[in-house]
Amino acid sequence: MAFERFKEFNIEKLIAKNPAEPRDSSGLMVLNRANQAIEKKFFRDLPRYLKAGDTIVINNSKVFPAKIFAKKITGGKIEILLVKRLKDKHSWTALLRECKLGAKLIFEEGLTGEISGITPQGEAVIKFNEPDILPYARKYGQMPLPPYIEKARAHAGLPKSIKSDKEKYQTVYAQIEGSIAAPTAGFHFTKDLLAQIKTMGVNIVYITLHVGWGTFKPLRTEPCQHQMLAELAEISPQTAQIINDAKARGGRIISVGTTSTRTLESFTNAQGRVEAAMKWTDLFIYGSYKFKIVDALITNFHFPDSTPLCLACAFAGEDFIYRAYSQAVKQKYRFYSFGDSMLIL
Repeated sequence: MAFERFKEFNIEKLIAKNPAEPRDSSGLMVLNRANQAIEKKFFRDLPRYLKAGDTIVINNSKVFPAKIFAKKITGGKIEILLVKRLKDKHSWTALLRECKLGAKLIFEEGLTGEISGITPQGEAVIKFNEPDILPYARKYGQMPLPPYIEKARAHAGLPKSIKSDKEKYQTVYAQIEGSIAAPTAGFHFTKDLLAQIKTMGVNIVYITLHVGWGTFKPLRTEPCQHQMLAELAEISPQTAQIINDAKARGGRIISVGTTSTRTLESFTNAQGRVEAAMKWTDLFIYGSYKFKIVDALITNFHFPDSTPLCLACAFAGEDFIYRAYSQAVKQKYRFYSFGDSMLIL
């Protein structure tokens, strides 16, 4: 299996249970690929590494409260993670532990559902008696926190889910609802920090990739055998033009997160120009992938068997990332979704 050596790190106590307060007080490890240097900074120091003409690209997808609960006919409670609305507006794909065809699901306020199918990926297809269940999810649903955060909270004697998660598990610039997991590299930005960066003459542009469960689906094979699940992404004509113009003038394209990076690389043609579109992408970046548009990357510290770690290693080199993780553990950086971040130059 890939990245076995990353599993030797004991990071259980380093898993962040909540984002830093204020958000830009989180740790920032700066990796310079040119000289293999590593610096320890805070995220608020990011402007030191930026210059006029750079373009920061951010995923503005918004997480919706996709975790809802139902009762079975027998009375047992069942947890459901909504994944994707289907063309039949009554139906959604979802993840749940028990996936029996024909099973009836009973919710609050008269909402009901039935498992009408199972996808090749093992998702349940639930047909609801209402055409739009998003208002229900917003009212009764919980934010779909990664299980390791809930586990870490439970070990610390904390509630697995708290009301403030609807704000905490969201970037400050989230706009377009559709993700079931947050683009977590953006957690560290504050509105003040974004304003400061803009005054430097740095472009900040927004693209959209609605994060599905394929982003955090663990690798069970070697990377070359892993199939990424498709996610819906969009880059507007105006944003594509800003990125292309900046690149043509020699400015750096700095991608915030692996979701932004996969979107940019998916929408960049062979001539190195970003094309505006809305489309599904299943691009999986790993190994010796040749990056076409991204010059620098902001990303968090990831699981060993994860596609984001594969991307980070493809961008900076596995040995360099391994050395960075070694230092991060020794220096007690905070790990995973609510944790600290890296800036890879």
